[in-house]
Amino acid sequence: MCTDSVAIKDLDAAHPISALWRPLLLEVIARLAKGDFELSNIVEGVLAVDPEVATINRENVLDYGEILTQLPAAAWDTSCAQYMGTYWEILVDLYTIGEGASDLVLHGRMSEFSGKPQFEVGLIYVP
Repeated sequence: MCTDSVAIKDLDAAHPISALWRPLLLEVIARLAKGDFELSNIVEGVLAVDPEVATINRENVLDYGEILTQLPAAAWDTSCAQYMGTYWEILVDLYTIGEGASDLVLHGRMSEFSGKPQFEVGLIYVP
């Protein structure tokens, strides 16, 4: 597992997700696992979820047919961040109760605002 806390700014390759961002992402995924796709209570460092994105994510998880669960430490071994010049595109491998590691990923954008991470929830889907 990568324990680096630095988000790598490499335009040519994806890298492990910064350890500094992981608690924020764990909180988002815990909320998603409880069915709160809108993130109805504010999560510091997370932008408001677009209602259309929340609806699509709920439908995609329902169509997948499994229940999301919190991430184990192993999730960080396969999840990644790719620097895009002003933000990072991230893919977090999601886990379900029934199968453990699933085919689902959470896509999103991570940026830094005043030195703090700021996450924009994207789609949950099977790549």
